[in-house]
Amino acid sequence: MAIHPRPLKFPRNFVWGLATAAPQIEGAAFTDGKGSSIWDTFARQPGKVKNGDNLDVACDHYHLFKKDFALMAALGAKNYRLSIAWPRIFPTGRGAVNRKGLDFYQRLIDSMLAHGLTPWVTMFHWDLPQALEDDFGGWRDRRTADAFATYADTIVITYGDRVKNWITLNEIVCFTRMGYGTGLKAPGLKLPEQIVNQTYHNALLAHGHGLRAVREHGGKGARVGITDNIENSIPLTETPADIAAAKAQFVTANTRVLEPIFKGRYNPAYLRAAGADAPKFSAGDLEHISRPTDFLGLNVYWGDFVKAGKNGHPEVLPFPPSFPTTDAVWQRHTPQSMYWGPRMVAEIYGVKSIYITENGAGYLDPPHSKTPIHDLHRRDYVRNYLRELHRAIRDGVPVKGYFLWSFMDNFEWEDGYDIRFGVVHCDFKTQRRTPKLSARWYSEVMSANAIV
Repeated sequence: MAIHPRPLKFPRNFVWGLATAAPQIEGAAFTDGKGSSIWDTFARQPGKVKNGDNLDVACDHYHLFKKDFALMAALGAKNYRLSIAWPRIFPTGRGAVNRKGLDFYQRLIDSMLAHGLTPWVTMFHWDLPQALEDDFGGWRDRRTADAFATYADTIVITYGDRVKNWITLNEIVCFTRMGYGTGLKAPGLKLPEQIVNQTYHNALLAHGHGLRAVREHGGKGARVGITDNIENSIPLTETPADIAAAKAQFVTANTRVLEPIFKGRYNPAYLRAAGADAPKFSAGDLEHISRPTDFLGLNVYWGDFVKAGKNGHPEVLPFPPSFPTTDAVWQRHTPQSMYWGPRMVAEIYGVKSIYITENGAGYLDPPHSKTPIHDLHRRDYVRNYLRELHRAIRDGVPVKGYFLWSFMDNFEWEDGYDIRFGVVHCDFKTQRRTPKLSARWYSEVMSANAIV
């Protein structure tokens, strides 16, 4: 008797897409009036970025976007998550607008639409104008959030007739704690905890401004949310005790961002623990931050396993040295994070609409593509995560879409151009694009609306 596997179909109208970010692919770092970003500066500091790589050329998407969109369309993509470079619109973060920058994204969005791609635009994906860092201290000062308000108004007014899906900020924890606390990312500072907590708060203020801009200027059908890289907690066993412990750990790990946005407060336990290091805020700040969103974007790559320890307290388990990873040293292979992360934000914070705005795998793929790249490891990583996403949706978690990171190899922040997340190979010397095995496979997934 022949046994045929049952296809794991996704809901009708499930959104499938690809994702990138402006500073990682555009290049043209100082072209047509664009100002320096903190990453342009950071990459020029010796030892900060691997191999001394910088963002000057990247994938040269600034000049090649039409070909890139044609390739996306050929792969069957219908949705594309991109970001707008703040210093391309306002070279110093504020003041006079750069008309050439505005016009570039006019052409880019029109080309996307001509290729059948629906834009999902992230307002801020880490490329803070350097002038705001120099003048205000960047996210240390709420004047940066005020400057963001003008920027958000400008881009929503300009592009809102064609862009209906907006994301205010990408991964607050990365550009705050890792930029101002650990120094791993731009601007590369190691500052006291109170200042780091203040950067979280000021970033949340910017989110509120971005949300307000869409409500005021987005027009009919406009939707807006934020993308967060939650710290995922996976119960060691799917039993009540371990699930409760994992939830408790999840709240503790994610309270600085999710609690203000979805509950309009800072968790009292967090404020007690922070003490004098708690952020300073003004009357009305939390009301501004907690304006209702239309969705929550989640970037899901890995998670910690948690069990109920003594007296039920959460115990985070260490990973053994041989636990499966990608070539990105931070990325563990934990597909269950794709089930538990979305489930917990739905159950704990009442989120009604979730999009996976990033998920993918970073590997040391060859720099050139003279032979086909059979990236089975990347294909299997994504496939395993999609199976857990399917399980979450089956169990009632309101996930409405999935964006694969990334469309093509790009500038991977402090890892430079070594670590590659793309399903399309980019030869950075020739700018030749070559779809990998994973791209062909994901094309079939999108077409079938199912795991194949």
